[in-house]
Amino acid sequence: MSGMKTRHARTGAFRSPEPDVLVRIRQLRCAWPDPAGRGLREALFVRELDVRQGEILAVTGPSGSGKSTLINLVAGFVPPSSGELLYRGAPVRGSGPDRVVVFQNHALFPWLTAFENVAYGLRIQKVPGPEIRQRVEEALALTGLSDFARACPAALSGGMCQRVALARALVLRPELLLLDEPFASLDAVNRSLLQDEVLRLWQRFRWTIVQVTHRVEEAVFMADRVALLLPPPQGLVQVTDIGLARPRTPDSPEVQAGTRALTQALTRACARQTAPKIGPL
Repeated sequence: MSGMKTRHARTGAFRSPEPDVLVRIRQLRCAWPDPAGRGLREALFVRELDVRQGEILAVTGPSGSGKSTLINLVAGFVPPSSGELLYRGAPVRGSGPDRVVVFQNHALFPWLTAFENVAYGLRIQKVPGPEIRQRVEEALALTGLSDFARACPAALSGGMCQRVALARALVLRPELLLLDEPFASLDAVNRSLLQDEVLRLWQRFRWTIVQVTHRVEEAVFMADRVALLLPPPQGLVQVTDIGLARPRTPDSPEVQAGTRALTQALTRACARQTAPKIGPL
């Protein structure tokens, strides 16, 4: 596909930060205790990655490559084991309202209404009541939920619950939106609707978005660049610039060609990782 350009993971000297870089990652590793009690097991390795301000960066790869771990590290939920993780030039030390996560599971409080779920973060921040009402009503309107403000999650569909989760993120006015497969559990129709909703809001507010997805076609359709992660020790192996004009449609020849090219790259990378090492006879 002519518009796509791929940069493989670098091994040379680090570059100076670029002016539009929001998140800078260098030699980042995260390890967890091995379930069998054999020390630590490495969950993520990223040699070098910059997240540019205002872009949508999709992260894809097989299970166990550390995609959700990367989201948790950037969000500040867990600290890295080693390496450099900078947000606006400063080390990430804990979470903050400028970095908001939308999870695969909507994670709504079942006993709260849609309005109360969206307002929860603002109440924690002790935002004045009139401002909470104004901002929550605006977020619900932007996500098409004004008529469901008083409904609890049990009365909403899965797609609508994810819209509430998106409104809960939107109301905090984040600079960086972290999407940890929020469309994965939805049916095809709701997935397409929510993808379009995220793109519409991104074009309006120009968030920076890091989006984890297992679906290569979703990455090509939505993202400006796609990072391919493999399980350690390989880690991040390439970043591909999609290079397609917007708006896009999932079934366009350009998106379909990009999907095929990235799927082939992912297949080749996984095959190299799992190929048996045969020594001399």
